[in-house]
Amino acid sequence: MIKFTLEEIKRATGAQIDGEGSFEISTDTRTIKKGDLYLPLKGANFDGENFCDKALEAGAAGCFYTKEKPCEFAIKVEDTLTTYLQIANFARQKYNPKVIGVTGSSGKTTTKEMIYSVISEKFKTHKTFSNHNNEIGFCQTVLSMPEDTEVLIVEMGMRGLGEIELITKYAEPDFAVITNAGSAHIGRLGSLDNIAKAKCEITTALKETLIAHDSECLRKFANFDGEKIFYSINDVEILEKRSGYSRFVYPLPCPTLEGGPESLISRRGNVYELNVEGDYNIENSLSAIEIGYKLGMSYDEIKRGLLAYRPIEKRWEAQNIKGFNIINDSYNANPESMKASVSTFLELYDKPVVILGNMGELGENEVEFHREVGRYLGKKFGICPHPEIKDFDPSSRGGYPEFLTVGNLARYIGEELEKCGLDVKSFDNNIETSRYILDNLNAGSTIFLKASRAMKFEEIIEKLKN
Repeated sequence: MIKFTLEEIKRATGAQIDGEGSFEISTDTRTIKKGDLYLPLKGANFDGENFCDKALEAGAAGCFYTKEKPCEFAIKVEDTLTTYLQIANFARQKYNPKVIGVTGSSGKTTTKEMIYSVISEKFKTHKTFSNHNNEIGFCQTVLSMPEDTEVLIVEMGMRGLGEIELITKYAEPDFAVITNAGSAHIGRLGSLDNIAKAKCEITTALKETLIAHDSECLRKFANFDGEKIFYSINDVEILEKRSGYSRFVYPLPCPTLEGGPESLISRRGNVYELNVEGDYNIENSLSAIEIGYKLGMSYDEIKRGLLAYRPIEKRWEAQNIKGFNIINDSYNANPESMKASVSTFLELYDKPVVILGNMGELGENEVEFHREVGRYLGKKFGICPHPEIKDFDPSSRGGYPEFLTVGNLARYIGEELEKCGLDVKSFDNNIETSRYILDNLNAGSTIFLKASRAMKFEEIIEKLKN
């Protein structure tokens, strides 16, 4: 953790401070160390200032506070979260790494991990841990970076307008990536336009380049005067895709002649590989390629970094349980990610069984969003009534897929799938689902799990194990 002198804290926050010394900042009394300064954060249901005594008992040298002075060595501030952000911004400016901000309705954590895998081939790189992508997670990310960090990758999440703008103000990204603007959080924001506006807040303090998915809504609201690069799967020629592997050609958009014709040729039409499947994973990797080139990396370095990428927990996590091949992609779900991931699974795996659960935060049209997923998958993989659209060959995959739905909303996905002639079983909970799998499915089946995090699909896996 980065240490700050009292003079640096004074400069960062404007607080009136006397004395000397260097301190780490801690916001958690459970992990605070002797000599730390305790910064009490506040939320809807908690007030960290109520625990200043516990921080001091654990060895804290002093505290920040907004109300009553809790101890002799205490620093008065107006708002502790703002103080935390100001201190993080001070560190960002002091050590001055190149900062990459990553946001999007889906795929942002995967994209962040891919960018990290590429960039760390050449640079000392630090990233947001897991999906700790709110303003507190941003501060934790900055304050935990080694002082010699050259590139800092910050994932930015949001639940409403203004949240990404707040993080961006203090992160001051050099590069920004927007993976997409889809229907995740539409229940909170009301429309896709509002979602796109919220994602494009990442440009408010952007210094150099925006790299964004090529969609009409992002082009519409990306009000940024600097360089803008838009990418999509349509820019790619896929050479090979199979379970656990993708190979593709990505010809970068033809740039200006500033680098000379030789540099242009070397940057176009290169072959890349990923040790994961899925068109959406290929699409996510394109921003990592673009960032790599913007930072002056060679083709070999970028290619090596992409090949080294591995998905994190609950994102296409494969395991064998009692003869069943389980692929768990249930970390989160929205209509776009569910369509993409299920399509990839059904195109690549034999004896397919798909378990789909409720998708959350879709607002008043949540039933229609679930039906839309069912219609889309039914048209692609069903028996009828869309033979002119269907692109699934059941003979190559061991038969038509079986679908299991879990939850009241996922049941609507199943209703649309049944209209297309597919076999669907619907369940109310995870226990019923796991019981059905054990009693009715044959060993050797490959089972794919996709749902929002609240569905706790890991319970299905645990029931199968036990």
